[in-house]
Amino acid sequence: MSLFQIAILLASAALIAPLAKYFRIGAVLGYLFAGVIIGPFVLRIFTDAERMLHVAEFGVVLLLFLIGLELRPQRLFAMRKSVIGAGGTQVLVSALILFAMMLAAQYGWRIAVFTGLALALSSTAMVLQVLKEQGELEHRHGRLAFAVLLFQDIAAIPMIAFVGLLAVSGGEQATMTWYGAAKALGAICIVILAGRYVLGFVFHLIAKTNVSEAMTAFALLTIVIIEIIMKSAGLSPALGAFIAGALLADSAYRHEIEADIKPFESLLLGMFFVAVGMSLDLRLITEIPGTIILAAVILMTTKGIVLFFTGRYFGLNVKSARRFAVALAQGGEFAFVLTTTALAAFVITRDFASKVNVVVTLTMVATPLLMLAEGWLSARAKPVAVTDDKHDDMPDQGGHVVIAGLGRFGQIIARVLAARKIPFTALDGDPTQIEIVRKFGGKVYFGDASRQDILDAAQVSKARAFVVCVSNPKASLKIVELVRKKYPDLPIYVRARDRNHVHQLMDHGVEHIMRETFLSAVEMSRRVLLEAGLDREEAARTIKAFARGDRARLYDDYEHYSDVQKMAESAKRHAQELSDLFATDADAGLAEDQPKKEQPRRRSRQAR
Repeated sequence: MSLFQIAILLASAALIAPLAKYFRIGAVLGYLFAGVIIGPFVLRIFTDAERMLHVAEFGVVLLLFLIGLELRPQRLFAMRKSVIGAGGTQVLVSALILFAMMLAAQYGWRIAVFTGLALALSSTAMVLQVLKEQGELEHRHGRLAFAVLLFQDIAAIPMIAFVGLLAVSGGEQATMTWYGAAKALGAICIVILAGRYVLGFVFHLIAKTNVSEAMTAFALLTIVIIEIIMKSAGLSPALGAFIAGALLADSAYRHEIEADIKPFESLLLGMFFVAVGMSLDLRLITEIPGTIILAAVILMTTKGIVLFFTGRYFGLNVKSARRFAVALAQGGEFAFVLTTTALAAFVITRDFASKVNVVVTLTMVATPLLMLAEGWLSARAKPVAVTDDKHDDMPDQGGHVVIAGLGRFGQIIARVLAARKIPFTALDGDPTQIEIVRKFGGKVYFGDASRQDILDAAQVSKARAFVVCVSNPKASLKIVELVRKKYPDLPIYVRARDRNHVHQLMDHGVEHIMRETFLSAVEMSRRVLLEAGLDREEAARTIKAFARGDRARLYDDYEHYSDVQKMAESAKRHAQELSDLFATDADAGLAEDQPKKEQPRRRSRQAR
């Protein structure tokens, strides 16, 4: 690759994504169009699209590794029904329908089997990137899409071996031997053991050196070694990267690893989509446009129908099922791998392979456009106040309390309300947390409290109070902003992470704010003072003075909480005032100490 070509690729990465975001068409679509322009059929800056695609696939491997980092093994286990159920249903039904259609079109059974298997799979890189851009990966249809894609990545492994078994006379027999199966199993075991017992230890050693570039280099080296191991066993490198990422999800270095790899992942994934655009055979499209376009439409329509009903069966509402179907209806990058395998085994002809690749590429190019069109239509459709999870049917009630976030903080509030038989609706966005709470009899519903349709389903307009208990300040502010805007008269009680979070909540007009650790820390301080020798009255007076001064400072600092210098001066001033107050109290209390010795017991009982 020449320096000029490298400059063109870097220019594409630097310019296309911002321009695509400016015109609101999505970075993926921008990369695809850039690939078409600089590819072998327009400007001809790049002529070997296949080689470029092979190199850029490392971006897909990095993407799956980062997704694995986001998924703890417990959460992955909790998704097993979606992975096997929804993923298995979609792949099996789609493959059978496509197989039947190819037989009806007078193709041989080998070609029909290949077509059914190859085109039943979707594009992991395309779907995840588009959903990520739209902020939909955490939605119900986004998580179901991820589960289906994960099953497809796993299913692609035996598919590749099976297509090789279809080899006819003159082809390369690609049979799966016991040695090959053992080799594949061994590769997976090596990745799992390394991720579980080796990688965390090595990252710990590197972190102790405080050499940031060493951490980055080892993170990339880890993924490269995983790719080598998985490829040597004939397995998907993306699957191995995902497994390793999931095993590191509990690591203390997860965020550091993610921050180090993210820039490389974004750049290489962009190059992958540019390479997909390059591989679009415009010459074949111009020669038989009707056949290619018809095949692409039939493929996306067939898979779309299967996906829609799969989504409905697994609990999606109509809108979410439609979004789910549009996102996954295209062909995927594994179709290119299966095409290569089938061509080597003489299952298909080179002409048929070219047509399949063009159809798959065309559907991948069409996906971002269809997602934009579906979003445009949905935005203009009449909104329906319903959630997108089968567990989210909430009771019809009024005068209740809505609790957003049912972690350790929210559960205490819910238990107190339940003890007094005050009705409440609790919302939480973590499926694992929901299942745990429900096992112990807690009432909680799946839902993102920062979404208007979820709030409508929870009947917030009828609530007597809204309690925000989420631990993430950014998520908390997002919820507060929406609730204040839509329900301005509703009392809002918010858990605050720290002083800065309190000030930001005050910006939104929140009056009822509780710092999550303040009261417990103050109470512990009182007990430590008692242990240190202070009597009950002096300890209580000290704590009361501190709390009063701290609250005063909290509100005084609000006027200039973004000014670090003034905040530092205020902290020093308040500390001195508190010290002077204690000194004055000590001098004044020397003469009165003896007469008041018995009073603290009675007062402490009243205070408790």
